[in-house]
Amino acid sequence: MVTIEEMNDCWNRIGAEGDRSCDELKQVTHCHNCPVFSQSGRLLLEREVPSDYIQEWTSTIAERGSVLSVRSTEEMLSLILFRLGKEQFAISVRSLQEVIRPTRIHTLPHRSNRLFLGLTSIRGEILLCASLREFLNIEATATSDREQMLIVGTTQRKWVFPVDEVYGIRRYTLRDIQDPPVVLLKTNAAYTQGIITWKDQKVNYLNADLLIDTLDRRLL
Repeated sequence: MVTIEEMNDCWNRIGAEGDRSCDELKQVTHCHNCPVFSQSGRLLLEREVPSDYIQEWTSTIAERGSVLSVRSTEEMLSLILFRLGKEQFAISVRSLQEVIRPTRIHTLPHRSNRLFLGLTSIRGEILLCASLREFLNIEATATSDREQMLIVGTTQRKWVFPVDEVYGIRRYTLRDIQDPPVVLLKTNAAYTQGIITWKDQKVNYLNADLLIDTLDRRLL
C-alpha cells in the first residue's frame, strides 16, 4: 500500500503548485485534469488508516455518544407557573388548554358555592369553573389587574380556574423537581407532586390529572 511519503506529488514540484516545468501542463491546462493527479487522489483515499487514528476517533465518538445518551434520557418538562394568593404553583403544559382573560362566570342556583363558581362561556363553549384557591385552602389576597384564567384538562373535559397572575412557561428537568415536604402532604396541597424553584422561590408542582379527577367526583 502506497504511503503519503511514497506518493508522486509532481504537481507540487513541476506542476501548477511548483515551477510549472511539466510538459503535460500545456495539454491538460491544470494538474487537476491530469491522470497522475487523479491516480494519486485514489491512492490517498485507499491507503491504510493509521491505528492511532482509528483509536482516537473511536474514543471521540464513544465520548460524544455517551453525552448524547445522557441528554436524551434527561427528560424536559414544560410547566406553566402562576400565583394564587401569596403562593406560586405550576402545572404541566400538557394539561393546559389555554390561558385567557377573565370572563363572566354565571352562577347556578343551589349549586354554585365558594368552590364551584359556576359556568363560563369560552367562544360559545360552556365550561365548568372552580376556585383553585378554595380547593387548595389558599388565603385570599386583594385583587389585581393581573388576574387571568387557566383552562385545564383534555378536549373531553375541561375546567376553568381563575388565578391571580400567570408568570409564563418554564422548562425543568426531572432532576429539578424535589419531593414535597411531608408536612405538605397532610393538607389539600397533597395534590402537589413536587417542588421546583423559580426566582429563589418554592413553587408547588400540581398533579393536574389528580386535581381534575377529584373535582369531577366532588362536584359532578
